[in-house]
Amino acid sequence: MRSRILPLTVLSLALLAGCGGSGSPGHATGPNGQAVALFPLPANPMALVVKAGLTPEKKESLINHVHAHLDLFVDGRRVLVPGGIGININDPGVHKDGQGDKAGYGGISGCAQPCISPLHTHGPDGILHTESATKVVNTLGQLFTEWGVVLTRNCLGTHCGGVTAYVNGKAVNGDPGAIGLTDRLEIALVVGTPPASIPKDADFSGA
Repeated sequence: MRSRILPLTVLSLALLAGCGGSGSPGHATGPNGQAVALFPLPANPMALVVKAGLTPEKKESLINHVHAHLDLFVDGRRVLVPGGIGININDPGVHKDGQGDKAGYGGISGCAQPCISPLHTHGPDGILHTESATKVVNTLGQLFTEWGVVLTRNCLGTHCGGVTAYVNGKAVNGDPGAIGLTDRLEIALVVGTPPASIPKDADFSGA
């Protein structure tokens, strides 16, 4: 997403259908097919950006522009990855489109104070944006630190019992937080009962 936010209709479709292979039939969700919002945005986003080892900026930089996609499942339910992770959504320089869980944030031409991390989400479509001035591979752990949600081998937030990570549909071992967010990567994290199928790819055409 190049310093803009998707129209509400597009955001709504992304929320209901997921992205590309992520929205295929058989994936359990909440009522009416929507993802379940288990983890809200934090109240102190810029402090968490610093905690993640990143530097908040006043606007987006598109010199290094990378997109990965994240799917979360807890006991077969799809969990919402909200728009606004790594963004101070209350800053007047940040534009909002939509309401509640469907809201997207962007259009940041310049805030008076640092308001956006080089690693962030714009809309509730699971797309993780790295938009930085230098070429760097951020990690999934940094995204979860910004979100204020615990991610370990055993726990996703307060949901524990083992986290299975998949990259492009294949299970991977080790710390899920260490997964590098390279371009066009599809990541799925599963806790408890898995969904009927694991996403292997995603649709990045709207990124």
